[in-house]
Amino acid sequence: MQTIRRSRLAAVAGVLTVAAAVTVGAVPSALASTTSPVDALAGVHTVGRVKRTTGAAKYTWPGIYFEGRFRGTGVDVRLNDARNDYDIQVDGTTVATLVTPGRTTRQIRGLTNAEHSVRLVKRTESPWVAGEFDGFAAAPGGQILAKPAARTRQIEFIGDSLTAGYGDLSTTRDCSANGGIDRNTDTDISYGALTARGLNADYQVNAYSGRGMVRNYNGGDPGTDYRTYYDRTLQNVSSDAWPVPATWRPQLVVVALGTNDFSTALHSGEPWPTAERLIAAYKSAYQGFLDKLRTRYGTGTTIVVGASNLYATQAQQVVTDRNTRGDSRVRFWNFDDPRLDHLGCDWHFSRNDHRIISGLLTDYIATLPLTW
Repeated sequence: MQTIRRSRLAAVAGVLTVAAAVTVGAVPSALASTTSPVDALAGVHTVGRVKRTTGAAKYTWPGIYFEGRFRGTGVDVRLNDARNDYDIQVDGTTVATLVTPGRTTRQIRGLTNAEHSVRLVKRTESPWVAGEFDGFAAAPGGQILAKPAARTRQIEFIGDSLTAGYGDLSTTRDCSANGGIDRNTDTDISYGALTARGLNADYQVNAYSGRGMVRNYNGGDPGTDYRTYYDRTLQNVSSDAWPVPATWRPQLVVVALGTNDFSTALHSGEPWPTAERLIAAYKSAYQGFLDKLRTRYGTGTTIVVGASNLYATQAQQVVTDRNTRGDSRVRFWNFDDPRLDHLGCDWHFSRNDHRIISGLLTDYIATLPLTW
């Protein structure tokens, strides 16, 4: 396996390239648009919510990843997305970060002539517009190999911006002067992604910033909440229900919804005239959501209800009530910690915070009666 020499990253035409033995280039968009494979997911492993179209896979949820294997000295990564940012990783090392690349083919060259792994991962959120993956192709003389085997462990993470990794790359809470939210967001280093990779698990990060269980941030978008979107493949298509494949049966689901329900004061005209009414609605909706997860994944799946101190009392009561009903595989986990600095954009978790929370979650998972 080749060792890729680490060196200074330079921003060139919307891509961060490694100035070393490995080279990264872009095929002109006109050429790229004529070379898409018939099946974008042929030879590709993914467990994300993707919608297959002719020659492409479309998606909106953050953190979706596509993994492949190839033999040769390089690989082409084909996609079409003018909204999101991506990382390309070869043999476990990031060799390129694509910033809103549009329709393009990124060529990775200069590898040793051997077998390699390639991974494309979506760093940012785009619930209102779909990205498009058009497949991997081996460099001339090479070959795409059989797709990587699915991992036996599966984890689904459900939440809001804290789960999505909103602003986690920033070291200042005001991101207006250092690239904004998108340039400072990387779902691939969120606590969920870190935890799953540390446990060698396949995973989904089904997170939507600003959404709550019954109430969105500051009462925004009334009449909708996280549950409005959870069943969808593409978040921006209301009729696009995700056909849950038989291959997706997570042994563990981690739900962390409540920050947006309770972090801002109620306004006149909202459906809940008092905080007590909001809490009652939240607990009732949470039970209904847990019912949905039970119907979807069965009684053997362990569901962890995560919460910060902001809404720990309400979330823990949900779990207590659930356990009283006889569902012992719903557990409560408080992810607050005095070490958290909240230095991400707008007081969100920083990269360091996500590492801390991932460690706490990994330790907690070790106490659960999971059959991996």
